[in-house]
Amino acid sequence: MNTIRLTAAQAVVRYLSAQRTAIAGAELPLFAGCWAIFGHGNVAGLGEALWHARETLPTFRAHNEQAMAHAAIAFAKATNRRRMMACTTSIGPGALNMVTAAAVAHVNRLPVLLLPGDTFAGRLPDPVLQQVEDFGDGTVTANDCFRPVSRFFDRIARPEQLLAALPRALQVLTDPADCGPVTLSLSQDVQAEAWDFPAAFFAPRLHAPRRQAADPDELARAVDRLRRAERPLIVAGGGVLYAEAAGTLAAFASRHRIPVAETQAGKGSLPWDHPQNVGAIGVTGSAAANELARDADLVLAIGTRLQDFTTGSRALIAGGPRLIQLNVAAFDAGKHGAEPLVGDARRTLEDLGAALADHAAPAAWQDRARSLAAAWSATVDRVTAAGNADRPTDAQVLGAVNRKADAGDVVVCASGGLPGELHKLWRAAGPGAYHLEYGFSCMGYEIAGGLGVRMARPDGEVFVLVGDGSYLMLNSEIATSVTLGRKLIVVVLDNGGFGCINRLQQATGGAPFNNLFEHVDHRVGEPGIDFAAHARSLGAGAETVTGIAELEAALDRARAADRTAVVVLATDPLAATAEGGAWWDVAVPEVSGRDAVRRARVDYQHALERRKEGP
Repeated sequence: MNTIRLTAAQAVVRYLSAQRTAIAGAELPLFAGCWAIFGHGNVAGLGEALWHARETLPTFRAHNEQAMAHAAIAFAKATNRRRMMACTTSIGPGALNMVTAAAVAHVNRLPVLLLPGDTFAGRLPDPVLQQVEDFGDGTVTANDCFRPVSRFFDRIARPEQLLAALPRALQVLTDPADCGPVTLSLSQDVQAEAWDFPAAFFAPRLHAPRRQAADPDELARAVDRLRRAERPLIVAGGGVLYAEAAGTLAAFASRHRIPVAETQAGKGSLPWDHPQNVGAIGVTGSAAANELARDADLVLAIGTRLQDFTTGSRALIAGGPRLIQLNVAAFDAGKHGAEPLVGDARRTLEDLGAALADHAAPAAWQDRARSLAAAWSATVDRVTAAGNADRPTDAQVLGAVNRKADAGDVVVCASGGLPGELHKLWRAAGPGAYHLEYGFSCMGYEIAGGLGVRMARPDGEVFVLVGDGSYLMLNSEIATSVTLGRKLIVVVLDNGGFGCINRLQQATGGAPFNNLFEHVDHRVGEPGIDFAAHARSLGAGAETVTGIAELEAALDRARAADRTAVVVLATDPLAATAEGGAWWDVAVPEVSGRDAVRRARVDYQHALERRKEGP
């Protein structure tokens, strides 16, 4: 047997470099690179190995470990999980900074390979710098925190363990049903330890997506249900995009005349003006989609885990016999008491369409869907129209950005009030034009995520919409975007704090407290942050504007710029689009000294009773 003597770190890098994927007929490296912040837990091992492989596995330097993992996750999402990245850190705080990002990937079913350094497997120098010691378990390290947010976790304490660990990691990362973050915890002494690896272990391997057919009996039941349905509705989730089934869905919905509503992850599955597209669904949904969902006698959910924002906390979509869950993961297909239909979205839609032949939903249902969609489009026109206020609403800001966006551009966002406005109001040109992280709703994802999207999509512009609160949490990758020459257009909406949660706080009867800067316990005063000056200090071009007209002019300048451009404007912290939407279950205290809370509790109890009655 031919062998190659390599350190464990060199073996990891060589193996990753050998993995391939095929996209649009072109064979590409599966791993587009490795993000790295080096420290004593990885610089001598993986750092040296990555230096030698920098032509085949590029290494990118970031400023924050959580942010670099967000960028890797966004890259995978933007490529429909067909390509991915790895991330390596030192031990201790560097590693733990990635745990939040691991949860983002886990919730959103996105592949990322995490390679945190770990303590010495040999334990001779213990306790080492940054080591977390468990008083009752000598095998525990800080990296055990990755276990609940990894789809596969392994600690490498011997080089030869990689023979089993690396293929298992790739199996998970490329599996449509099991896809998610993988953590290989690399003991720092083992990274530098050599072993004679079989040469065949590093042979190039092409990873093609598995397209699992549905069980014939499940398929037959779904066909029967669809044929009998008088008021069917499709809910398109992120799985439609990951399965590259958008074109198939468009053809299926058009042929069978079934209206399509979209989740946050699924938005853009159909162009916004497609005849069957009735807009966003759920808590942040359109009036059109939500009215149809309440009255539908059958909901075909495709590639969605049906979280509470989609189901209206199960008051809008309650599940049970009127729900079919088409999903590649049986875990998701069986949720909410649904009729499961386990299979690849594209292949299963093709099979459903062939079995349904020319069957179409009743004309009256089609006419109603078109009428509601047209009415909602008029609402979008109205609430996103430019105004003259110095502090415009979020809706007016995103309306301006949407008008300035071309067909090949992408909008990126993640948390706060903006995702709700975007879900309702943004007009996505088609697949890939709308990139929201709203499974974990992770503040700080936006700018780093935008960088990952830009690395996946070099053409067009990437518009990052971010609130001032999220900007302050994690803005460092503006500097990385400048360093790498990956231009972003970042729009910072400054509403003076955490405006979204301030509104929720008051909606549940609470006093405005600790969210907006004006409501915190400040002994000196509000900070008066100059976001544009801060962005310029990170290397970006930046300016502060007032109102929509100045914003639109600034966006033109940003598009013409040759590097990342940041545009800052003050917005109304209290305004949110009242139109559309559905109930969201946010528990209100049973006991309170505030009248407003007691009134909110009464309303909450009534909402709970209505949910029991069903939509």
